Amino acid sequence: MPGFDPADFLETKEARRTDPFTHYAIASASLAWTDAGKPEIVSDRGGVIFASGIGGIQTLLQQHLVLLEKGPNRVSPFMVPMLMANAAAGHLAMRFGLMGHNMATLSACASSNNALGEGMRLIRDGYLDLCIVGGSEAATVPLTVAAFAQMTALTKNPDPETASRPFDANRDGFVLSEGGASLILESEEHARARGARMYCEVAGYGASDDAHHITAPDPKGSGATLAMRWALRDAGEEPSDVTYINAHGTSTPLNDASETVAIKAVLGDHAHDVAVSSTKSMTGHMLGAAGAVEGAACALAITNGRIPPTIHHVTPDPDCDLDITPNEARDLDVTLALSNSFGFGGQNACVAFRKLDA
Repeated sequence: MPGFDPADFLETKEARRTDPFTHYAIASASLAWTDAGKPEIVSDRGGVIFASGIGGIQTLLQQHLVLLEKGPNRVSPFMVPMLMANAAAGHLAMRFGLMGHNMATLSACASSNNALGEGMRLIRDGYLDLCIVGGSEAATVPLTVAAFAQMTALTKNPDPETASRPFDANRDGFVLSEGGASLILESEEHARARGARMYCEVAGYGASDDAHHITAPDPKGSGATLAMRWALRDAGEEPSDVTYINAHGTSTPLNDASETVAIKAVLGDHAHDVAVSSTKSMTGHMLGAAGAVEGAACALAITNGRIPPTIHHVTPDPDCDLDITPNEARDLDVTLALSNSFGFGGQNACVAFRKLDA
């Protein structure tokens, strides 16, 4: 990623022995840890749930080239621990001394939303006091770009200013991107005891599967509807309580239309009163890291009273007739936000974020 230097967060030897997706994980978690005030935590009461949709594909491709050109004896002994998708979670445990529950969630583009939800459950159920959750991805390499393009998932628009245009009538695919995001989840008791700055509450979580197609979303939005309903039920909230939705909003013709159908099914008449936006219009699609980035956007929207826009929106689509916050950010008192993530395999995950009581 241009402008990113792993040396800012890792020793030289550690950087050489880890894949870029782990670099993003360590960097984002280090920044989140500092922002959280570098909390003190009993080691077995802290955990990590960290996602990646693909894992260390750059390492895999590089070492395959070594195999072909130099033979099997030159393949790196660090190849497996570099490419495995749970490497980031393991490195974060070592970095911060967290011996509690540790795992990687892998559900394509829903991966880091699942990490958020599962981390919340571990805290709520009393297994942990603190959990680093999030996701990272470093898959913008020629092979993956070609593969997504062959699926017709990527935009063919060469103009970077309009290429990612969720909910626009002329959308034709997503822009692949990479990066990472981490959030520090804590029990309220633990956070208040140490005087932590708290952005919001992770209030509910719902997950489902379309059981429809391995890549295409259900046009009826049935699985997405179920995930949102479960998140609201888990939070103890009603559809009429929702004030903002950070949509999955990939800028593909099928996703944006089916997500609109699902939001209407969940919210009913209230759907047209709710602000919706897709931050992928600005960030591109980070695959397994997307949910964590968008969860952070929800937390900041609640804290700052300002929601991000869906940029590049020019031509309204009658099949996407929600208030998608076109082109400009908006001041809004966000009391309950939903963050949607839907992945290949039909996996859906929705996380509800609630404004803290004053």
